[in-house]
Amino acid sequence: MPPRVPTPSDFTSLSPLTVSLTFPSPPESTTAILILFHGLGDSETPFSNFAKNLSLPGVLAISVRGVSPLPPALLGLGPGDGPARNFHWGDDLRAGSSGDVLEEDVGFKTATREVLGRLVKGVLVEKLGWETRDILLFGFGQGGSFALGLASLVREGLNVVAGGRVVEVGAEGGKEFKGVVSVGGGLLGSTVPTTAGTGKKEKSRTKALVLCGRESESVDGFAEGVLNEEFESVKVVRWKRPDDGMPGSREEVLPMMEFFAERLRSGW
Repeated sequence: MPPRVPTPSDFTSLSPLTVSLTFPSPPESTTAILILFHGLGDSETPFSNFAKNLSLPGVLAISVRGVSPLPPALLGLGPGDGPARNFHWGDDLRAGSSGDVLEEDVGFKTATREVLGRLVKGVLVEKLGWETRDILLFGFGQGGSFALGLASLVREGLNVVAGGRVVEVGAEGGKEFKGVVSVGGGLLGSTVPTTAGTGKKEKSRTKALVLCGRESESVDGFAEGVLNEEFESVKVVRWKRPDDGMPGSREEVLPMMEFFAERLRSGW
C-alpha cells in the first residue's frame, strides 16, 4: 500500500515531544518528508518559518522541539520569567575543559528514542507507511550534529546500537534516509555505532551535506575526516565567511538547494 499523507492528528500521540508541521499545497501532494532540528538554546518556531521559506515542492516539513529545556539560570532568567523557550538535544549539559563553553558530545539517547523511535518509526513508518528513504533531515549546530547522528545510527536499522548499548526503537527497517544536511555541526562520537567484534563496520549510506564557515570550530579538519570515515557520500562546503551560522546569502544557500533538488529527484 502507498504511504498515507499525514494529518495533524497523527502526531498528537508524540506528546511531550513537540512538533510543528508545514504542509505543501495541497497537502495531498506530499511525496517526501523533511525533519528539522534547531540549534542549542533555540526552539522549533524559527525552523518552522525556515521550512515555509524553503517551500520545497511536495515536502511535508516537521520542525521538532529539543527534548530538554535549558536551565533558566544558564540564560540569566529566574523561575518567574515565563515558560521555557530555549531547548537542547543532549542528555546532559556539561562545561568543557575551558569552563566557558558547553561540551558538544553529551549523548543523545533520549532524543534518539523520541525522534527515531517514536516519530520516525512509530508514526511515519509503522502508522503511515513511509520509509526512511522518504525522509530528509536538516539541522543547525547541535541539531545538525544530531541529524548526522541519526543518519549514522540508522545504518544498523531501526534497532540502533549507540555507544555499545542498545536503544530499543523497534524492528529492523530501512538503513538510510533520503539525505541529511548539517549546518555548523559535525558527527559526534556517541552516535557512531561500534562493530562489537563482528568485523568491518559499514559506512552510512545516507547522502550528507555539511555547510560551515571556513574557520568552523565544530567542523574542523579532524571532524571532516570523521565524516569521510563514517559516510559513503559526504560533501563539506566551507563558506567565505569565517564563522558558522544559518546560510544568509545566495552563495551560501545554493549548495543546500541543489542538494535538496537532487535528493528529491532521486528515486529514494
